[in-house]
Amino acid sequence: MKKIFILLTLLSIILSGSTSMKYGYKVGDNATDFKLKNIDGNYISMSTNPDNKGYIIVFTCNTCPWARGYEQRIINLHKKYAPKGFPVIAIQPNDPEVQPGDSFEEMQKRAEEYNYPYPYVIDAGQAITMAYGATKTPHVYLLEKDGSNYFVRYIGGIDNSPRDGSLATEKYVEIAIDQLLAGEEVGTTVTKAIGCSIKWNAAAKAKLGKL
Repeated sequence: MKKIFILLTLLSIILSGSTSMKYGYKVGDNATDFKLKNIDGNYISMSTNPDNKGYIIVFTCNTCPWARGYEQRIINLHKKYAPKGFPVIAIQPNDPEVQPGDSFEEMQKRAEEYNYPYPYVIDAGQAITMAYGATKTPHVYLLEKDGSNYFVRYIGGIDNSPRDGSLATEKYVEIAIDQLLAGEEVGTTVTKAIGCSIKWNAAAKAKLGKL
């Protein structure tokens, strides 16, 4: 009887632990549009450019070494795939009160210094970050447009070489987009995002703790 009780207790802990992580989009979900402030002061949404075939949504920031390491690769993704209908929208998810280096003013400086060719918006209330389920910087969500909907086709890392892009042997995002452009289903739909943890505000932490 005691063994059964212990097993049931362990099962309860495992189930409660897994449940707490069940938030955010999964592959195949319809991602809601957003309206977030870009570094130029204008508000950006996916519907701003209705002719696009989809979007490369990248949750990234100024301060994370991993995000900085992927900076040029994100720029390259935009330059390669924006003309093909899959531009980048970079979303800064961190709370600037927790991480001052990720303030809107610092975002503007970083984008100007590195000449970002894509929108760099701030998720000031972190609602979009939570809706997507992003946990790292960088964290990619590849969306494909179908009518007025945006379906999640891939979630995870940009490639399999977080430290050195020249060593990447699997460019997950590029492969996924090429498959979509060829009219194929994405082969690898989920990979592990490697980067810094997102810096949540107190309200977001409280909400996440209840999920």
